[in-house]
Amino acid sequence: MTRSGGSGLDRRRFLTGMGGAGLAAVAGPALLGGCSRIGTGNTMDRIRDQGYVNVGFANEAPYGYTDLETGELTGESPELARAIFAELGIDELRGVPVQFDGLIPGLVGGQFDMVSAGMAITPDRCAEVSFTNPEYLSRTAFLVPEGNPEGIDSFGVIADNPDLRLGVMNATIEQQTAEDAGIPGAQVQTAPDPVSAFELLETGRIDAVSLTVISLRWMLDVRGGPFEVTEGFFPVIDGEEQVSGGGYAIRHEDDALREAVNEKLAEFKDSGRLLEILQPFGFSTDELPGDLTAAELCEA
Repeated sequence: MTRSGGSGLDRRRFLTGMGGAGLAAVAGPALLGGCSRIGTGNTMDRIRDQGYVNVGFANEAPYGYTDLETGELTGESPELARAIFAELGIDELRGVPVQFDGLIPGLVGGQFDMVSAGMAITPDRCAEVSFTNPEYLSRTAFLVPEGNPEGIDSFGVIADNPDLRLGVMNATIEQQTAEDAGIPGAQVQTAPDPVSAFELLETGRIDAVSLTVISLRWMLDVRGGPFEVTEGFFPVIDGEEQVSGGGYAIRHEDDALREAVNEKLAEFKDSGRLLEILQPFGFSTDELPGDLTAAELCEA
């Protein structure tokens, strides 16, 4: 598959970084050790004063990951954040790599100022943290063996067949959707990152991997093999389509930070700059969020 956009990104660079081995190299300098007290709503003032913002990411391409050739944090979410904060007079973005299920605890605990990982906005997460308005829409899909021999095109297919096994990343929306769709826990294998999930499929321990269609297409481009990505969809639970969008997670107290990001994000949508930044990472007009708000997703 080809990607639109002109970033010239080499997808091979992120493979090691998506697993645990690549994390330590970039973790050290980004902690908040000497900064003013977090969690008091002062984040916007503090990051303006210090000239940089710390963001948590989960090494999941193409959302947020370390480019192993340059050692730099990249992906659609960090690159969009860089552009937004540059407009706000903050020129440096520092990354703190964390496994996905540690992102919200790390944010609440003050390990970083914001989550920049393409995190889906869900009611459960909204109870713990605030979100900016979505930067993209995220349809779900399955990575399956070529030809899709089991006909897996929905979570219901797996729920109805006790012989099928599904792979998901731990603490992701796909894990929750599998549970909501009635797939027994014994049929779901969790993985800490996309590469681990891919390897479960390669070795035949599962029959499909569920992530966003963007993640799966990117991963298949990198890894190759006798697999295919099913058509993307919004899952239907109890008769309701579950529209999903990803945004930046911010502590509840940090209203000024959230409002500043939302203001610039709205400008980028109107000018077409949002699509320009997201396109090199495999996003298209189909993934643009339109007028969908975080409040609507939090109440879904």
